[in-house]
Amino acid sequence: MIRKRHTVWLIGGLALIVLLCADLFSGAGQFSWADRTVLLRLRIPRILTALLAGASLAAGGAQMQSIFRNPLADPHIMGISGGAGLGAAIATLLLGSRGGAVWGIAIFALAGAVLTSSLILFIARRIRSGGTLLLVGVMLGFIFSALVSILEYTANEEALKLYFGWAAGSFTGLRYGEIALMGGALLVGLILAFTGHKGLDLMLFGENYAELSGARSRGIRFRAVLSCCLMTSAVTAFCGPIGFVGIISPILTRRILGSARNLTVLPGCILLGGIISLVADILSNLSSSPLPVGSTMALIGIPVILLFLGRSSNDKKP
Repeated sequence: MIRKRHTVWLIGGLALIVLLCADLFSGAGQFSWADRTVLLRLRIPRILTALLAGASLAAGGAQMQSIFRNPLADPHIMGISGGAGLGAAIATLLLGSRGGAVWGIAIFALAGAVLTSSLILFIARRIRSGGTLLLVGVMLGFIFSALVSILEYTANEEALKLYFGWAAGSFTGLRYGEIALMGGALLVGLILAFTGHKGLDLMLFGENYAELSGARSRGIRFRAVLSCCLMTSAVTAFCGPIGFVGIISPILTRRILGSARNLTVLPGCILLGGIISLVADILSNLSSSPLPVGSTMALIGIPVILLFLGRSSNDKKP
């Protein structure tokens, strides 16, 4: 088993290097190593954004699936992306197509994600049942979606175009300051995740088992939700609501590594999340006009989820 995992890590590392090189040459226009402006201002920031976004969402998904014991749980199930979407919709309504509108969308989206995360954390400290917390997150998502629909109905065409551009998802356009913010959120989130990996393992057996083992299930859940909120808020604000990678990365990592221990799964999710995001970015840049990353991510994620559901149903058959 150990030798197999070493082989998997080697293959994963090589795949990441190959995809990094391939992504450098993907995109509109011709590119050469002599063109340092394109390299430093466009290609490298886009690749770093994809890696950080994939790692953040995958690590968040692993924690959500552990505390809720649901393989289809992901960071966005807590309503964070809905809060960010509401903030972005408010920004487009207020700013329209005026100068600084793109930056305004990112700031408002980040504010919406942070406020939603704060609300979820407040509720998480006071609710004992993880199922209830999950239901609260889903309901928040529905509420935010309804409010966004109302704002869309009253917005003009230019404002709608800006909003849908953000909502489609993209790894392009970020500067090194925003990338550093995403990296900082990822670092803090991973520190919380790795220092609480034993509690996450206990939660896989249920909250009652965790309590009988001497752990505080609410404390474990709060730490995991805090970690997930930090990472997801930064990614969603700057990249839009990127889906699926937070679901499929933990599922595939557990299958490939043959382990559910979070100390093993989390590093694998970080690597696989980066790989999946790079593949989605490469696919989005195959055409002359870049496609939304959210769409290419869905093309990768939906077949994997359907395959997983099909195998799960077959496993339950007598």
